[in-house]
Amino acid sequence: MGSPVLVRWTADELVGRLDEVLAVYAAAMGYPPDLVSARRGFITAHARRAGFRAVAALDENDAVLGFGYGYLSTAGQWWHDQVRGAIRRGERRRWLTDAYELVELHVLPEAQGGGLGTRLLRGLLDGAPGRVVLLSTPEVADESSRAWRLYRAHGFVDVVRRMRFPGDDRPFAILGRPLPLPPT
Repeated sequence: MGSPVLVRWTADELVGRLDEVLAVYAAAMGYPPDLVSARRGFITAHARRAGFRAVAALDENDAVLGFGYGYLSTAGQWWHDQVRGAIRRGERRRWLTDAYELVELHVLPEAQGGGLGTRLLRGLLDGAPGRVVLLSTPEVADESSRAWRLYRAHGFVDVVRRMRFPGDDRPFAILGRPLPLPPT
């Protein structure tokens, strides 16, 4: 098997391959099909937001092994407003002014562990708009997941810990860092 190819996708390309994207999302997150199908409308709407960027890792048969996307985070967007309410007042300007929201970054479990997450993260954030980047990730004991290791290795710091989003019982961490990422 050859090395996966990293490609940038337009909004239409992401939406055009939504079934594959959702399959990667479901496998990576371990979510049930009903929850995953509800993401279809969200992702389609996200693809139309200002600053939208998407990347994908494709195998030699053009199958999606991983993907990531994001856009500029602004007031009035659900995630932005939830996070704004959780960030200490004195930190809001630092983290929410000119912020790029990394919405999704997922790799199929069988393709994890070989640096694909790093390639996707760097490909998505290289040239991304914004002064800072923010993301949310589920809290895990001792920050022991691959996602946590990826984000910490790239300089993401705590913005909010143990945040609870409406409709999800799990605690999440909000992580952020300045843009651009340093060169490798």
